[in-house]
Amino acid sequence: MDARNVKLNAIAAAVAMAVLHMGNALAQEPAGVPATPALPAAADKSDGLNLERVVVTGTTGGSSKMKSSVSMSTMELDTIKNAAPTSAADVLRAIPGLRSESSGGEGNANITVRGVPISAGGARYVQIQEDGLPVLQSGDFNFITPDSFVKIDGGLDHLEVVRGGSASTLASNSPGGIINFISKTGKEQGGSVGISRGLNYDQTRYDFDYGTPISDKTRVFIGGHYRTGEGIRKTGMSTEDGGQIRANLTHEFEQGFIRVSLKHVDDKSPTALPVPVQVVNGQVREIAGIDTRKVSFYSPHWVRDVTLDKNNGHVSTNVNDGLSVKSDAFGLEGSFNLGNGWTLSDKFRKSNNSGRFTGVFPANNGTVGSYVFATGPNKGQAYNGRAFSAVVFNTSIDDAGNTLNDTKLAKTFELGGGAKLTGTVGLYSSIQKLGLTWNFNEYLMQATGDKPALLQTASGTPGLIGPAFGGCCSRAVDMEYKLTSPYLNVGYEIGGLNLDAGVRQDKQRANGTANIATNAQRYEAATQQLVDYRIDHTSYSLGANYKIDRNLAVFGRVSDGVAFNADRILFGTPLDGSAPININTVKQIEGGVKWRRGGISSFVTLFQAKTDESNYEATTQRSTSNSYDAKGVEVEAAYTMGDFRVSGGLTYTHAKITGTAPGDVALIGNTPRRQAKVIYQIAPSYSWNDATFGASIVGTGKSWADDAHTIMMPAYQVVNAYVNYQLTPKALVALSANNLFDKIGYTEVEGDGHAARSISGRAVKLSLSYAF
Repeated sequence: MDARNVKLNAIAAAVAMAVLHMGNALAQEPAGVPATPALPAAADKSDGLNLERVVVTGTTGGSSKMKSSVSMSTMELDTIKNAAPTSAADVLRAIPGLRSESSGGEGNANITVRGVPISAGGARYVQIQEDGLPVLQSGDFNFITPDSFVKIDGGLDHLEVVRGGSASTLASNSPGGIINFISKTGKEQGGSVGISRGLNYDQTRYDFDYGTPISDKTRVFIGGHYRTGEGIRKTGMSTEDGGQIRANLTHEFEQGFIRVSLKHVDDKSPTALPVPVQVVNGQVREIAGIDTRKVSFYSPHWVRDVTLDKNNGHVSTNVNDGLSVKSDAFGLEGSFNLGNGWTLSDKFRKSNNSGRFTGVFPANNGTVGSYVFATGPNKGQAYNGRAFSAVVFNTSIDDAGNTLNDTKLAKTFELGGGAKLTGTVGLYSSIQKLGLTWNFNEYLMQATGDKPALLQTASGTPGLIGPAFGGCCSRAVDMEYKLTSPYLNVGYEIGGLNLDAGVRQDKQRANGTANIATNAQRYEAATQQLVDYRIDHTSYSLGANYKIDRNLAVFGRVSDGVAFNADRILFGTPLDGSAPININTVKQIEGGVKWRRGGISSFVTLFQAKTDESNYEATTQRSTSNSYDAKGVEVEAAYTMGDFRVSGGLTYTHAKITGTAPGDVALIGNTPRRQAKVIYQIAPSYSWNDATFGASIVGTGKSWADDAHTIMMPAYQVVNAYVNYQLTPKALVALSANNLFDKIGYTEVEGDGHAARSISGRAVKLSLSYAF
């Protein structure tokens, strides 16, 4: 047993023992103890959007949503759990204005905002943070996206999401927005243990969290989870294994605090790539035997994939390991009131991140013919049916570690007459490593979703055809991206008026090497590309919010921000400083109103986002340079009446391509690929005695799969549902279902229509938790 399993199994055993002792604890509970509320008490229960909540994301010092001049959404942990998310990206589908393609499993998601394009995968224009610092400095690294390192469990306190607005000047590489997962810190004493089990799929998960004061000024928190099983998609074996543990210690002073935090992730899970389909009259159709909701092409009948390492040695990989990630992070945070209106704060984190991405991608949708089994129980026997070329995307994430620091010094001036002016100067710096080793081998595989086998070829290795795509993609990347970003923000407040202005200069230096192996067999010094360039951009943001009365406010903002390219432009134009380096910019205008009355609260924002971007796609070896214009409206609302509550959102986006490279001018005026005009969410719930019933419905309108408008992806609607029952004041049993009606929902289709990716099928689980 390896060290990872020793550590994680120890966690699982401890949690399991705690769960087993629940019965004794339940029997000893005194009668008449008031039940623990399912949700934290809000200052105003009629305010379903919690507009008075003080948020820290996208602000220099914390501000309520009602007073802030940005579009902001928050989600509490209980709300997140009730939605039965299958990944961190799945959570984000409930946020208005966000487009989260959460069909890739527990990582590898595509995320964007407000019609800003998803042109290269990942989250190029949106920064994913944990406790105010980015998980990865770039959101669209090949094969490793920030959401892969974010795990939802009881260590999460709540989620804050800023769309547009001040994100351009208060974070780097985030012109579209900031997604901030904020941890518990032990401020509220107590904890919980829990166990959940998939009912229509194989997964067992253990959760725990606990926070407590250890002195008058010091508190501690620890939490995490461990899970194992096959997972939602069929693999024919146990392919999920791992979890995370995180802890923090906070010490408060008379005029501030200091916090130390630790996080350990060691996890593997299947990744979901597009699967073979066919396109008929522009519509996507399934192929018999391949259920796009459940198939993964992981199988017990794979052989080990032998690939090249950076030293021209060979590495043997278990294809069924899927996406494996490891992260060890250490953080320091402090804030101090220096007196006379001065405040100094700092956030620091050092993370060691690594892993491997192993997924099966179809190079075609297959051909019906006569073959011979090379693996599996029928090895050597004839197979008459469909076979396809299965490309194993096998990329070692050698190093994705980073060192991050954000220091802010603020001064507040009391101007008299109730007016005050706050100036904040800050310096953000980061060092982001990126070491990747790509290998793409092609195999001949049985086209079925039920434990597919490999088929005989002439290579001598079962199923192996050879290097995929003409040997293009055995690549070695060793890069370092250094970012230095001074910024300034000024805020003015008088009465109900809040004005703020910010400016930020991002300076990036990139250096390292990139290489393509000759014939996918050997790395040569002569083919190594040296990378050494500097680039900078100045971003700005101007905003105003006017609180007309306690229940009504209006706001407006203009902003300009940048997202620097990272490894997506390697292997394209020269990157040694001899040629200009393209950047990606987003200019936004937004304005809206916040209103509440009785049990209704709402947040409505009109927006326009103009994007200019450049990209290089490694698999097609094509450079693109496009401009986009998106206009629309976001609506977020909630209504509460007694024990009934409903919240929801709707985003309407009218987006089009406004400029292209000379060879693509025919695309001008078209809607960008995968951009639906309408995305909506609605989540009703009702509490009755000790039970709570609820659901969330997330709908996506139809969209084009490609910029040329040749393939249409149909609209789809996903229903998630849950029932919670309070067995005792401290014990809760929950039944939840993700994709209750087992719908197909296509999120992407390959340009020629041979493969598509759908959301996963129905997943129903039963959970038992005990709070103490």
